[in-house]
Amino acid sequence: MINKWLREHNITILPIITLLASFLMLVLSMLLFIELAEEIIEQEEILIDDFVYSFASKLNETFLYDAMEWITEIGSVWFITVASVVVILYLLLTKKSKWYSLFFIINIVGIGLLTKIFKMLFERERPDLLEQYDGVGYSFPSGHTTGAVAFYGFVIYLISKSEWKKRWKITLIVLLTLLILTIAMSRIVLSVHFFTDIVAGLLLGFSWLLINILLLRFVLFRRKNKNSI
Repeated sequence: MINKWLREHNITILPIITLLASFLMLVLSMLLFIELAEEIIEQEEILIDDFVYSFASKLNETFLYDAMEWITEIGSVWFITVASVVVILYLLLTKKSKWYSLFFIINIVGIGLLTKIFKMLFERERPDLLEQYDGVGYSFPSGHTTGAVAFYGFVIYLISKSEWKKRWKITLIVLLTLLILTIAMSRIVLSVHFFTDIVAGLLLGFSWLLINILLLRFVLFRRKNKNSI
């Protein structure tokens, strides 16, 4: 009976499963972020932060440290801003619907505001203040990480919806995912963030990204159905 109703309304099972899975990931990400935030507010000692920081401090003057000096710039405010302008121009010129560019802007601007708000709310001091790596201000959550997830995550979504060959899409998605994680790791290696700052940045960035993508999908779905009536 359910299958018959779905067929009558031209609805397939896969998008429904994808939607439910997306909502589940969103809820889990937000719950984990809240749990982590509570520990920061209560100023509990987090052993993994001490362990990771101690390990990262031993990487100074190594090849990995030098490489992270370059990689961290790919997640910096100036780089994300310039790259965002390029993406917006691309969307305005290639996408028939302007909703893509609108939600991309909301995604990028919104994550910047959210990150600043949470930093001011928690006022967590950084392990080290290094201005040359944007290691100034408060620490929780990592702005480079939230920005990287929001920006490169939206680019991953655009690639997944493109008409490119499957092998190219998979390759680019894997590379961009690794880039996000590497940018996040660079903040630890450079000793300007604690491990939990990075985890919080990944969770917050992913949650905000997912909210914008779901809203974009909803708007496009509604407009498509409205035009088909």
